[in-house]
Amino acid sequence: MAHLSMAKGLHVPEADVDWKRIAYLVQLSRALDELEETRLVPEKKVLYQFSARGHDMAQVMLGCRLTERHDAVCGYYRSRPLLLALGIDPADALGSSMARSGGYSDGRDIGAVFNFPNLDGPSALPMCGGVGTQYTPTAGWAQAIEYFRRTLGRKEYERAIAVVLGGDGSVASNGFWSALTIATTQKLPMLFYIEDNGFAISVPSTTQTPGGNIASNLSGWKDLTVMEGDGCDPAAAARLTAEAVERVRDARAPLLLRLTVPRLEGHSFQDTQAYKNEALVRDEWERDPLAKLRDHLVPALMTAEEWNATARTAVTAAEQARAEAEARPVADPRTVTRHVFFDGDMQTMGGQHQAGYKAPEVTDEAAPEGGRINMVTAIRRTLDHELSINKRVVVFGEDVGPKGGVHAVTLGLQERFGPERVFDTSLSEEGIVGRAVGMALAGLVPVPEIQFRKYAEPASEQINDCGTIRWRTNNRFAAPIVLRMPGGFFKCGDPWHSQTNEVAFVHQPGWKVAVPSNAEDAVGLLRTALRGNDPVIFFEHRAMLDHPWARRAYPGDGFALPYGKARFTRRGDAITIVTWGAMVHRCEEAAEGTSADVIDLRTLAPWDRESVLSSVRRTRRCMIVHEDLGTAGFGAEIAAVLAEEAFIDLDAPISRLTMPDIPSPHNPALLEWAVPTTERIRSKMEELLSY
Repeated sequence: MAHLSMAKGLHVPEADVDWKRIAYLVQLSRALDELEETRLVPEKKVLYQFSARGHDMAQVMLGCRLTERHDAVCGYYRSRPLLLALGIDPADALGSSMARSGGYSDGRDIGAVFNFPNLDGPSALPMCGGVGTQYTPTAGWAQAIEYFRRTLGRKEYERAIAVVLGGDGSVASNGFWSALTIATTQKLPMLFYIEDNGFAISVPSTTQTPGGNIASNLSGWKDLTVMEGDGCDPAAAARLTAEAVERVRDARAPLLLRLTVPRLEGHSFQDTQAYKNEALVRDEWERDPLAKLRDHLVPALMTAEEWNATARTAVTAAEQARAEAEARPVADPRTVTRHVFFDGDMQTMGGQHQAGYKAPEVTDEAAPEGGRINMVTAIRRTLDHELSINKRVVVFGEDVGPKGGVHAVTLGLQERFGPERVFDTSLSEEGIVGRAVGMALAGLVPVPEIQFRKYAEPASEQINDCGTIRWRTNNRFAAPIVLRMPGGFFKCGDPWHSQTNEVAFVHQPGWKVAVPSNAEDAVGLLRTALRGNDPVIFFEHRAMLDHPWARRAYPGDGFALPYGKARFTRRGDAITIVTWGAMVHRCEEAAEGTSADVIDLRTLAPWDRESVLSSVRRTRRCMIVHEDLGTAGFGAEIAAVLAEEAFIDLDAPISRLTMPDIPSPHNPALLEWAVPTTERIRSKMEELLSY
């Protein structure tokens, strides 16, 4: 590890810095802040405002150094100066702040939450509103750079880097430490650019980091170069930024640059900064980088009149941007439901389809090969085939490499395809999913595994953010990942390994959710996910991975199933039983000797409403069976739809049979009491038939 102070920075000739451009962009940033603070916020035309004053000069210098086509940066709510340096239209920036049509999101997201897809130059990855959420997707982009460069031999990635911006507060987040681990263990070309202004809203840096200096604390971190200095000193900031970027480009290794800067306004417009005393505020304004920039340039590199003319030009550009932004309409409210999922309108950036991928022809007619195989083998064979025909597919997670996964699903895949394509990760679910998001944004097909359903909780923020990317960027970005997740009971239960709770993912907009009950369906649903253009939760029920009933013949390498299309596993006229996952087998057993429709939904998002409705309108009775808890389980959604759309067709109340509202118990006898059994399903069915 190298720790470099400002004094040891690489000398950057003044001729290597476009000072006039920097002066203009910093003053443009100030003019936009001024417009918002003095006019647009008081007029209630901007509802959320985050001033960049104090952070602006160093950010502009960084943006001017990002010149490679596949460079990408992910920032946070105070990063507009960086966007200006990348070439964002100021009218888009202001229009986004005003929530008008166009811009970053068509008014769907707050204007400080930006994105900038750029197919011909450096891009700004879609940021999120949560502090620290920017780190792991950036690490994923950095890993994708190296994958394209080393594994696929793409020369245009040779000097590309990934850059993440964060403040002194965000370095306390799980995302920061996870990304730091990923970047250093994988030796990724990633720049951690930390703007330390001393406060996270009102909480001082010393509460976030011992001693208040993350650079000092990381002095012993292996395989990380650490640099720090004054982000208000124009010459020092330019020198440090240039060296940091070039070191990452040349060494293909991570670096952390900490620059101290003042936050000259409150955290947001509403923040009065009452927690700062007058002396501190005065000291911060004495460090104003704009004033220091003027002193550095005038008269050494430009005249006072040239400086003033630049300021006037910036004010004029800001005013022109305001006029253009105010002239933009509010988006048609009827469009706000578009782009939750891919609807045929291709996103600007992200996913394999945007890069020109054409999926092979598929069929939903099975062409059985050989004898019956279990679900483990079926999933492994599908992954194997898709890895063999599509070099953009990568599989990763905890223990998926040499061990082959704790359920043996990935056994042998690393040996066959190599550690670049099938690899183990550090123990961080946020890092696993966040990394997958960045890789998908770069055009790969990430297939991360969460070892057990319950372990997904630390990744819940990244899961939510991934699902909303297409919608909140108004189809500018998408991150189609296939998140494999075993769960449910197996021989016994417990609160940590046996949870199902699929409904939590159905309630995350933008995710498709698959819950196969058997090997054939697992093949078809997984193949569709791997060739699709939306993020998918692929739920692998532990009890069915090697269950004799779930075994089927392999349906062929061209077999794929549509999402939202249920299977009738049994046909009848007296009752409709709706179920999925491990309960399908039990419902089939319970329905023996009864004229019943047994419907295996197969996918919960989307779910096959029409098949369920048409069956219930014919049988006039419905029972819904699932392993998840009863209260607010997905069965409640099905029941609500039936009550609303098929009420007059019913001859009996809609009935549900679920687990009680308790965690999964460990002892097999307790588990058997809690989970719907064949006997209890049959008893409930007979009760409903006699109504």
